[in-house]
Amino acid sequence: MKDLSSKLGREVRVVHAPCMGACDRAPVCAIGHVQTFKATAETVAAAVKAKPHAHAWNPGADFAVYQKAGGYALLKACIADKRTRDELIKIVSDSGLRGLGGAGFPTGRKWSLVRAEPAPRMFAVNADEGEPGTFKDRFYLEQDPHRFIEGVLIAAWVVEAKGTYIYIRDEYPELRLMLLDEIEKVEAAGLSPHTKLHLRRGAGAYICGEESAMIESIEGKRGLPRHRPPYVAQVGLFGRPTLEQNVETMFWIRDIIEKGAEWATSQGRHERKGFRSFSVSGRVKNPGVKLAPAGITMRELVDEFCGGMQDGHEFKAYLPGGPSGGILPASMADIPLDFGTLEKYGCFVGSHAVVILSDKDDIKAAALNLMKFFEDESCGQCTPCRVGTEKAVKLMAKGPWDVKLLEELSTAMRDASICGLGQAAPNPLLCVLKYFPDELSKPLGTW
Repeated sequence: MKDLSSKLGREVRVVHAPCMGACDRAPVCAIGHVQTFKATAETVAAAVKAKPHAHAWNPGADFAVYQKAGGYALLKACIADKRTRDELIKIVSDSGLRGLGGAGFPTGRKWSLVRAEPAPRMFAVNADEGEPGTFKDRFYLEQDPHRFIEGVLIAAWVVEAKGTYIYIRDEYPELRLMLLDEIEKVEAAGLSPHTKLHLRRGAGAYICGEESAMIESIEGKRGLPRHRPPYVAQVGLFGRPTLEQNVETMFWIRDIIEKGAEWATSQGRHERKGFRSFSVSGRVKNPGVKLAPAGITMRELVDEFCGGMQDGHEFKAYLPGGPSGGILPASMADIPLDFGTLEKYGCFVGSHAVVILSDKDDIKAAALNLMKFFEDESCGQCTPCRVGTEKAVKLMAKGPWDVKLLEELSTAMRDASICGLGQAAPNPLLCVLKYFPDELSKPLGTW
């Protein structure tokens, strides 16, 4: 920041920005709406002078190219009633497709639940990818936006949603502008007669990734999680039964229906079925989005898909599911990674945001960094989360760690917070206490 300001002079404004969803290519700097990856002061200054205008998404994945390759044929068959809604629900259910935003709820079952509610029904798509370490939704929107849009329109047809709202985070400005253009082409081609597509811009709040907080934000209110029941499927957007899905979940709809459930279930390892997209960042040689078999272990993922650890780094620990998913030691890297496999260890895979730590990283500092994130992103609605995260940060930063007090505070946050943010915020802290006891006596470092 300091070097850039001096290199660019007063003609260019240099400001701090929230996470840009480029954890695998950090540090990153956006020049207008175009990102410069692996940024240094020198490369950014050169890019500013070059005035880049290249789009981030794959230029070959535009509307005409997608259609020519068979895109929207499935959607057209649905609209023409050549396919039935029950048929599609069965295929999706048999494939084992689950919500890939973190919760992992079976997609076919969700479609059935929403369809059982009285019309009119609504559809909200979560593109508010705000958890550190998560960037798979951005990757798929960049690479093949129309595969996502077709999946959305098929799902809207299945549940007979009159209105479809795509909620995209403000930190993806170039993707928002791209989607505006591509949705306009889709509408002009008459491919959305059954639902009205709306694109809504997020306000940079992590909490709006929670389904009910997202709905509140779409409605123009503060993004605060709702109390349950009623659930979103019953009373959601504008008071109507609402289907809520993640970007990646919708991305796979066309492939699963066209190729069949067996195509999806034929993949997997260690008695798990399907495939998963892992956002991998940290101390590996080849970070990025890795499409791997469900049930793969962390050691297999690092060695087979990421080229191993960076030179001079020894595998020490990993975050299996972003900040809220906890931290596990390398000695536990042979556990299958999937929904339901890590809960007994106090962790979960969530949105499959993997961060690899090495012997050069301070585990206590990493946990403190994650708690600071939760403190900053707490919506403040409930006291256990609002006060608990702030208090935890102070206790962890001050040191030495008072284990009993931190455990008591964590229990209060888990039991009494309204939503998953406060309930899961203590996970990294509790994992350090449980799995890294030797680290507790060490002075707090940096991360």
